Amino acid sequence: MICSLTGIRRARGIGCKNLDVDLAAKESCSFCIQAGRVGGLPGHMLVRNNLIALAALLLMGNAAISRADALPDRETARAAIMSPVSGDGAIEKEIRKLQGRIKEGRNVDAYIIRLGWAFVSKARTSSDPGYYKLAELCAQSATDSDAMLLRGHIADALHRFSDAEAIARKSIETPNARWESFALLGDALMEQGKLEEAIAAYQRMIDIRPCMQTYARVAHVRWLKGDLDGALELMRIAVEAGSTRDPEPAAWAYTRLGLYQFQAGNFKEAAWSADRATEFVADYPAALVLQAKLFVNEKKTADALPLLKRAASTSPLPEYQWFLADVARALGDNELAAKTEMSILRGGQAEDPRSFALFLATRKQHADEALKAAQQELDNRRDVFTYDALAWASFAAGRLEDATAFSKKALREGTRDARLQSHAAIIASAANSPDAKALLKSAASLRPLLLPSEREQLDALLSKNFSEATASARSTTTTPTHVSSR
Repeated sequence: MICSLTGIRRARGIGCKNLDVDLAAKESCSFCIQAGRVGGLPGHMLVRNNLIALAALLLMGNAAISRADALPDRETARAAIMSPVSGDGAIEKEIRKLQGRIKEGRNVDAYIIRLGWAFVSKARTSSDPGYYKLAELCAQSATDSDAMLLRGHIADALHRFSDAEAIARKSIETPNARWESFALLGDALMEQGKLEEAIAAYQRMIDIRPCMQTYARVAHVRWLKGDLDGALELMRIAVEAGSTRDPEPAAWAYTRLGLYQFQAGNFKEAAWSADRATEFVADYPAALVLQAKLFVNEKKTADALPLLKRAASTSPLPEYQWFLADVARALGDNELAAKTEMSILRGGQAEDPRSFALFLATRKQHADEALKAAQQELDNRRDVFTYDALAWASFAAGRLEDATAFSKKALREGTRDARLQSHAAIIASAANSPDAKALLKSAASLRPLLLPSEREQLDALLSKNFSEATASARSTTTTPTHVSSR
């Protein structure tokens, strides 16, 4: 554990008193942050219509999209990873540069692994899992620790969390285990709901290498534990170590910092952080969504629409499409809203079962399908957000007892998430729970972070409770009885 030496200030723990962070020894490094916590890339997604990702999948066959072992021979794999990629962004330029180095024939294996990481960055910014398959082809060309880490990161990104955990555990058994191996282990454990084990892995990680990616992970765990101030403290340090040499992780970190600032009520700071994220990656989808939330909170809904159109076009995740549909409907563009909702209904189950379940349950549509999608996600992802989705889907299906039980599991870490708290409040109120009042107060304080349709449901409960409280107050008010004197 990092010691408290002269000139080094030890931060508070992340809801686990024995995890310490050296706030002075920060460095910049290049390992990509797993973004699954903030509009990241769900597993088993549909492939976008771009040539390079489609080329990889055509070469590998349809089964390759979900099977870890469905990889082609080396010659076919080489042809796929060397396919031309279009675009003038920094990531596309890096991919072309690395492909050129590979053609030169020197240090080929090392450049192929670097190309794999470039495909990972492309997958994260485009939400196209085909690029993860290309990265996986790069990883199969070598058996060293770099290739192992690349394979583990891809497994984690595609929600093969048990596979990622197994790879990470094998990796940390090697002499002089690297911080990246402990980071991967922590990521995989956290997604499976093994938070205390994840904290132990993250402690080893940050002891070895305090840098942007390690600080960002610890900041996220602090937030999960309900420590917003601690999360803000560490994420500010994380973004200071960001670099234009590795722009996507920096954009992710600035977006996450903006979300924490938004939750803290620091709206101007949140807007600045979102703008800063787009300086690292132009039109970064998660940052555009944050900017849209800030506009909606300021009642500038019309300004949010073009941002959400760009975000959903670049990264058509159900969460972004849901927000776009809400805003379009609020502005009277029912045609766009209906078209976007139809897109969610067609592809949401494959794209992101958890968000799809939440969308259906909130819309009060296809309750059985919502419940099935949430249960499917729970099979390999047992974090608090999956339990929240299962609670909300159970509630929509009329299973109040199940909803209450799952909601309690969603609250187990003390996470101050707007959606989680709102669902818990609504479920507790329906169950006449003694915790309902406190949960409703908590949810109301986080209301600005909810999507418009979610706000409507919370507002309905707040209005109902206010009306009942007013009626109760009136019924207990009595007119003083006149007592005649004798």
